[in-house]
Amino acid sequence: MPGGEIDLRGYGGRAPEVEWPGGARVAVSIVMNLEAGAELSLAYGDEANEAVYEIVEPVAGAPNPALSSHFAYETRAGYWRIVRLLEAFGATCTISAAGRTVERAPWIAEDAAARGYEVAAHGYRWERHAGMSLEQERAVIGRTVAAIEAAVGQRPLGWHTKGAASPDTRRLLAGEFGFEYDSDAYDDDLPYLCDVGGRPHVVMPYAFDTNDMRFMAGGNFVQGEDFARYCIAAFDRLHAEGGEQPAMLSVGIHPRLVGRPGRIAGLELFLEHVTARGGAWIARRLDIARHWRQRHA
Repeated sequence: MPGGEIDLRGYGGRAPEVEWPGGARVAVSIVMNLEAGAELSLAYGDEANEAVYEIVEPVAGAPNPALSSHFAYETRAGYWRIVRLLEAFGATCTISAAGRTVERAPWIAEDAAARGYEVAAHGYRWERHAGMSLEQERAVIGRTVAAIEAAVGQRPLGWHTKGAASPDTRRLLAGEFGFEYDSDAYDDDLPYLCDVGGRPHVVMPYAFDTNDMRFMAGGNFVQGEDFARYCIAAFDRLHAEGGEQPAMLSVGIHPRLVGRPGRIAGLELFLEHVTARGGAWIARRLDIARHWRQRHA
């Protein structure tokens, strides 16, 4: 549990039998993070400005319009370029949306839901939950749920905290708010169940390596092919192991990053490879979590 004792054993090399739909060797979870308008900004009345985007530029004491325009590329251009590509390959995804993004750009969440994508929750602002009081965190989660439900007509059932969760996050999510899964872990190639208040809760491990965030300042992706080669290598390794032990691959994307024209080919190359190779179940995280719960609870 976030904030609690870390489980270093996991499945101990003996993962449970996995049967993905269609006999797939790899469940591929594409997660599109929508965060525009949720970045911390003095212009929005926040206590500080976010400092990292395409460059590292701390600005204190004054709004940073350049920062917000970088994030706005997400909803203005990048999102549409990505969904056209997903549509071309018949691929689905999970939208991990910040609540304030959905409040300010409800049409994006509406469009995603209309395409059949899962609209999951990514906090309210683009901020960690570590250090929040119980009351503050409860209010933040509630506001996020309400924002998404108002936009798409149904509440989110999946959650991912930006950065570090608090010791209370998972208990609040599963116990008080009825989330079916969270992605606040990075410790396995398979989902797993944990006990929260006497009930099994699904943890869907996420990944920062197979993630276009490495295009950001301090990362080491430059060309779109860098992203493609790395994600393809991860897929091929899991595919090779999948004859004995199928696994899950999480691929994180951001419309303001891989949605840029000079990078989008990286996602295209990855989708070309996965669909041509076969043996992949490209699915929403909620569907993977439910599949796992049904077979392993």
